[in-house]
Amino acid sequence: MVAREVWNTRVGFILAAIGSAVGLGNIWRFSYMAYENGGGAFLIPYFIALLTAGIPLMILEFGLGSKFLGSAPLSFKRAKKSFEWIGWWGVIASFIITTYYSVIVGWSLVYLLKAFTLGWGTDTGAFFNNELLHVSDSPWNLGSFSYPVLIGLLATWLIIWVVEKRGVQAGIERSSKIFIPLLWVLLIVLVFRAITLEGSINGIEWYLKPDFSKLTDIKVWQAAYGQAFYSLSLGMAIMITYSSYLSKKSDIVNNAFIVSLADGAFSFTMGFAIFGTLGYMAYAKGLGIEEVVAQSIGLAFVVLPEALNMLPGLKALTAVAFFLCIAIAALSSLISLVEAFASSIMDKFEVKRGKAVDLTIGFGLLFSLIYATRGGIYWLDIIDHFINTYGLIIVGILETVAIGWIYGADKIREWANNYSDIMAGIWWDACIKLVIPVVLLYIVFVDTRSNLAAPYEGYDPAAIMIGAGVIVLGILISILTPFINREVK
Repeated sequence: MVAREVWNTRVGFILAAIGSAVGLGNIWRFSYMAYENGGGAFLIPYFIALLTAGIPLMILEFGLGSKFLGSAPLSFKRAKKSFEWIGWWGVIASFIITTYYSVIVGWSLVYLLKAFTLGWGTDTGAFFNNELLHVSDSPWNLGSFSYPVLIGLLATWLIIWVVEKRGVQAGIERSSKIFIPLLWVLLIVLVFRAITLEGSINGIEWYLKPDFSKLTDIKVWQAAYGQAFYSLSLGMAIMITYSSYLSKKSDIVNNAFIVSLADGAFSFTMGFAIFGTLGYMAYAKGLGIEEVVAQSIGLAFVVLPEALNMLPGLKALTAVAFFLCIAIAALSSLISLVEAFASSIMDKFEVKRGKAVDLTIGFGLLFSLIYATRGGIYWLDIIDHFINTYGLIIVGILETVAIGWIYGADKIREWANNYSDIMAGIWWDACIKLVIPVVLLYIVFVDTRSNLAAPYEGYDPAAIMIGAGVIVLGILISILTPFINREVK
């Protein structure tokens, strides 16, 4: 058995876990979700979701990895042999995410270089769709590579390769100690710049204006629980892997609270930068905030570059800070995704880190190439939709059933409490065994009903079947992998 690496310090582990949790969704998803679901009132269901789902599941994953000292598949296998496939489904799901997440990191690196001169021009939509991505007319028309995206993708994989080859302490921990403090500094710079702009207060008011009537809408609660789950890198095999590098006497519960609350704090604070800037943009154009706001990729790569063009001063500096923030958040998350897969390969096949990293990055690069084509953004959209619902959420459900009900939530709770200042009590068992599986099953039910009612985003049904096929293939691989090399202990 290859000797297991360990974190050099508790701070290093916490920063790496925060780096995994804080990603692109914190920058372009949370603030829009709050804006759309009751503004300041959204913080109530979100905080409840964090306490009843996000933090409890984080404790479970930290406890599982630290108790069984293995990657997700090995930890599940050591809990009960028949559970190994659950760990592999988390790993395969995270690998699928890795393939398209790396392309988005590549975009952010291109934009970071362009930021020094605002090189995206005045028509930011045309730059993104036509000059950068060269978007084709359908998912079936892949066309050639977009070479700026391809170069950004190769640069991304090179950075990840260098960090991963250096190991847990010299690679992941050291990079996290640089990336995460810098990320918070950039966040503060962006918030300060935003709130000094004329009209910013109007945007922030739209972001936080409480609409308490929304609290009776089940969709708002669904959004809050979904955000709490997705934002913390849960169900991706990452937190189990990272916690497996902890020393035996680690404060599991406190670590889970710190990482989860830091992630939520980053999301909330970023909202001031995003909506403050959008408030200025609306003011400068004489429009309402609802006429300039956007979500997801369009917010980061189309709307905000346009807003940055309109700043009264310090345009390039603010643009560089913003896209450096995106690049760091995305890279730190991508490092964790790659580590989850590489660690599983090391454990399963007893290979050294160097070989496992080479295999992971080699396959990751190969499968990511499709997203660098002219039709790549369509596949990114479809597969991201399916993997988030039928990958991560189903892993979360399986975790709570397998560990909470069959293995025994009390065993993980007792382990987690051994060296923790904050105790996980019976409330934790209730969250793991009842609240989380019920909520996640409801989210899957709602999304499935929506998918059956109409094809996602109006895509060709055949294209939708490709997305579903990726999920089915991933589950099949997860079920079959435990039968390979079964002598590994």
